Amino acid sequence: MSVPSAKRYSVRMAGIGGQGVVTASHVLSNGVIIDKGESTMVPFFGSEKRMAPVESYVRISEDVIYEIGEIIYPNVIVIFHTQVITHGKSYTMPFYWGLKPNGVVIINSETVVPLARDQEKELDDMNAKVFHVPASKLAVDVAGTELATNMAMVGAVAAILGMPSPSAIAQSIKERFVGKGIVVSGGTAALDNVIERKFAKKAELVAKNNDVAQAARDFALERSWDKLAAEGITKAQQSAESATVG
Repeated sequence: MSVPSAKRYSVRMAGIGGQGVVTASHVLSNGVIIDKGESTMVPFFGSEKRMAPVESYVRISEDVIYEIGEIIYPNVIVIFHTQVITHGKSYTMPFYWGLKPNGVVIINSETVVPLARDQEKELDDMNAKVFHVPASKLAVDVAGTELATNMAMVGAVAAILGMPSPSAIAQSIKERFVGKGIVVSGGTAALDNVIERKFAKKAELVAKNNDVAQAARDFALERSWDKLAAEGITKAQQSAESATVG
């Protein structure tokens, strides 16, 4: 009897300063750990200022992780701002460089982002699946502020990958903004203060962020993106394991 492969994902998040990319990676990674999975997370800031490029790397798995550091070859790429694509505001160019075959790209956009013909061909050749999530719109509609965009991206990623669970995300959000159990940088702490001032109480901040994450999760699940993504990445992992065994 064959043993089912454990879920393993290498996630590269890219955006611009002020969007909470690192906070999103904290919440995602800690959510996996709360769910008794394994996760490592490494941010890469460059200059900590608004509009500067930001990347963060998250490894999540159902079994032991032996690697830390930058993710060169992700099977999931999360784009927080379309400028990462159109203006080159990313440390990695083109934005999908290094994406493994059958990989997943999740873009924060209400509409399909037009790509150059050669980019479309390269993604097609890799059998990459590209999903567009209106994360900023969901953040404004549900929480009343675009600063909750990062939590929408967390909810969408979790839905598409099948981990972490909604309850783990909720707990991770609470720990991030109330428990302060996660050590953050000066720039990320300053962004936290801006977000907190948007709400009368921290309880409301936590609730609204969780509502945004759940709304994005529902948006993704309604479109069965989780099944499409999981099938593709699972096949890629099985192929890699077969090649290693052989």
